[in-house]
Amino acid sequence: MLLTIATTHSPATDLGFLLHKNPDNVQSFDLPFGTARVFYPEAGAERCQVALLLEVDPIGLVRRDKGSRDNMPLEQYVNDRPYVASSFFSVAIAQVFRSALSGKCEARPELVDTAIPLEATIALLPCRESAGFLTGLFEPLGYEVEAVRHLADDKFREWGDSPYYTLTLRGVKRLSELLAHLYVLIPVLDNAKHYFIGPEEMEKLIRHGQGWLASHPLKEKIAHRYLRRRRSLAREALARLVDDADDQDEVEEKQSTAEEALEAGVVAESPSEPGRKITLNEQRLESVVDALKAIGARRVIDLGCGEGKLLKVLWKVSAIEKMVGVDVSYRALEIAHDRLNIDELHDRQKERIELIQGSLTYKDKRMEGFDAATCIEVIEHLDPFRLTSFERVVFQYARPMAVILTTPNVEYNAKFETLPAGKLRHNDHRFEWTRAEFRSWAEAVAARYGYSVEFRPVGEEDEVLGPPTQMGVFCR
Repeated sequence: MLLTIATTHSPATDLGFLLHKNPDNVQSFDLPFGTARVFYPEAGAERCQVALLLEVDPIGLVRRDKGSRDNMPLEQYVNDRPYVASSFFSVAIAQVFRSALSGKCEARPELVDTAIPLEATIALLPCRESAGFLTGLFEPLGYEVEAVRHLADDKFREWGDSPYYTLTLRGVKRLSELLAHLYVLIPVLDNAKHYFIGPEEMEKLIRHGQGWLASHPLKEKIAHRYLRRRRSLAREALARLVDDADDQDEVEEKQSTAEEALEAGVVAESPSEPGRKITLNEQRLESVVDALKAIGARRVIDLGCGEGKLLKVLWKVSAIEKMVGVDVSYRALEIAHDRLNIDELHDRQKERIELIQGSLTYKDKRMEGFDAATCIEVIEHLDPFRLTSFERVVFQYARPMAVILTTPNVEYNAKFETLPAGKLRHNDHRFEWTRAEFRSWAEAVAARYGYSVEFRPVGEEDEVLGPPTQMGVFCR
């Protein structure tokens, strides 16, 4: 069993610090079922590649498993367990790369939270389904997936394809993320796990699935297979992952209320209703709706729809034939469902609106096929290292004709008297950009994915500080 991980991060040899493995050494690790070796086929400043080779002792496996397969004695000796990536390999990753999997690096702690270009290749990986299942597991996590299926025997091509693949994953990720994904998903493809499945394995799934499994499109199947069809454990694991997300939602609700209070003083006259004063959030929504009307959008998807405030405004726009709200928070979607009175709509009206749970950093086919996507005050809630995944999900995979995106202008924060200097508007904001920073990011994204971008102010502009909110309208 062989796993290689390569990076072109500069300097590429930082990979050695993250893995706690010196590129100049070959290391061996004795495991209950065999020997793992770590070495570096390539270790330069521009590219570095590490290899994890696991040699399983087949005779040792029989001795460990003595008597468990007396009805099929030959199967103990004639099987693929020593040769393909399986639950053994997942355990090897956890043992050999323990610190990297946990996100620890005392020598270079800043590297742990840095997303770097990674390419991981596993040979061989069993998959009884088609290559589409492998893609369905890894592509939503933001990877470019290449799965090459092997023949059963090169000399007897009439035997057809084998169930074995060489899988290559490419993406900009934290190393701990990549290892967590491999740790969980390799056993999902293994129908003969070598260890007992109980509460301890459920805890491992929860720990390593934190932050991504609850919003994965195949989360039920992943939990079910990882826990070897122990339905009660799978249900409990997913429930706890969702509950953790809901607890965070409650915190964010309180923080959002504080942000609304902060912006409450930024009012202006409504362009559509002269004489009526509207809040900054209402100004944002009106600006977005005006942009959608100008584009002529009929099918709109609101990414990070939250409690459905924009959807409620769009409902009144007769030109919008279909609107979809996407959010990672199930709690927020429940509030949006009630806000939009969906249960009271007749069947034809219900066809016009849809709410779906999903992540903006995982590829999702449900996001494809729209005239326009809106992303209102969302990207600043993403960790900077997740922006590359967000860009690919929206601009490369979903690829609507237009994307309308708003984000705070950090320069304007100086006008909020109750906001301490240097503090962001919301405790969950990972960053807030200046106008120059937003322009630089947006123009780079537009050029990379074949869009043009136009910048528009939202709210009354200060001569020096600019508008409170900045908006980019991307079109292709």
